[in-house]
Order: sequence, then C-alpha cells, then structure tokens
Amino acid sequence: MAFYESVVIARQDLSTAQVDALGDDLANILQEGGGKVTKRENWGLRSLQFRIRKNRKGHYLFFNIDSPAAAVNEYERRMRINEDVLRYLSVRVEALDDGPSAMLQNKDRGPDRPGGRGPRRDRDDERGYFDSGRRPRRGEGDGGEGEQ
Repeated sequence: MAFYESVVIARQDLSTAQVDALGDDLANILQEGGGKVTKRENWGLRSLQFRIRKNRKGHYLFFNIDSPAAAVNEYERRMRINEDVLRYLSVRVEALDDGPSAMLQNKDRGPDRPGGRGPRRDRDDERGYFDSGRRPRRGEGDGGEGEQ
C-alpha cells in the first residue's frame, strides 16, 4: 500500500457537524477500498485566496492515508461528484508524519511559545505612553525635536 496526504475544502455554509460527517464519509470510502486513515485534522473555516463557486471561505480537512491506489481513485471520484466539496488535492508521499501538520503547529504558536514573535513593542513601551491611554504631544518627553 502507498501513503498519501489529502486536503479537502468544503463549502462555507456547512456546519461543523456536517463537515465532520463529510470527513467520516470520506474515511469510510477509503476503508471500503482496503485502506485506512492514519491521521485526520480539521483546520477549520479559512478564507480562500479567490472565489470558488461563489464561496469566499471554506472548511479545510486534512487526511494522512495508507491505502492502495484503487481506493484513492474511488475516493477522488466520489469527491468530484459531491456538491459539498469545492476542491481537493491528494499527493503520494514517501512516509507519513505522526505529529501535527504545519497548519496546526502555526495555530498553536503564541508569543510565549518557541517560534512566537514575543512581546509587542507598542503595547509594553518602556516610556509608559500606553499606560495613560494617550500619546505624548510634541516636545513632551519623547526626546524629539521640540524638547530642549
């Protein structure tokens, strides 16, 4: 059996429960063909770069698949027929990753986590301008032109 990664974009007007049901249906198609889904991620509702069938957003699903080619062909054929699927892409890979995908790793990154951007300079400015809620006037302690 071969390894595949597949991303599916579903319509924006589907509820989360309907998207989960769509993911279950797609996983069942692969299981009927003798394959299995080793990892499944829901990336959520994301903006599209351009309109697809009058949709500006789409629900993204990601699958790691260990399956024969015939099952993947049937999986893709059924997605072409399904009206809820806007786009899909299945790619054969050499090995499957067990950890979270890059999309989920970026979602988990915050200012205090490794890879985060750190504290914002304009929010914790050492001059204290943002503590009072107002910006200083020209020449009022900013070290600018008006100060003597």
